[in-house]
Amino acid sequence: MKADLEILATYGLRSTEQRKAVLHLFQHKDHALAYNEIEQQLNENMDRVTLYRILKSFVEKGILHTIPDEQQTVKYALCLHTCVPQEHDHNHIHFTCTVCKRTTCLEHSSVPKVNLPAGYTIASSKLVVQGVCPECATVANN
Repeated sequence: MKADLEILATYGLRSTEQRKAVLHLFQHKDHALAYNEIEQQLNENMDRVTLYRILKSFVEKGILHTIPDEQQTVKYALCLHTCVPQEHDHNHIHFTCTVCKRTTCLEHSSVPKVNLPAGYTIASSKLVVQGVCPECATVANN
């Protein structure tokens, strides 16, 4: 895993304590986070506007990607590949556990090809599958 300063420099972002804190949070999570979860887990005095701007710039630069959820909100996840602003490559399935509500990127499970009628062009596709994650299944079986 690259160091916070190296990632920020790679994407042409100034290294600030707030950016490093947000990046550090995502580097130590194995699931996507909603805005309110990010806000709760950052134990710093970061105002909402600053956090929103950091998340927006991280998505625009290719550090984070967004995942829609059933509450019509967005979750954020770390891009595991090097993405560029013009091209986020996230052709993988996202899995949301109906028990713990965590959303996880399933990097090795590709979104199936969609055949559209003539005249339609796909700009991006996001697939969210719901079910029970291995951790919750283990707890339920014990």
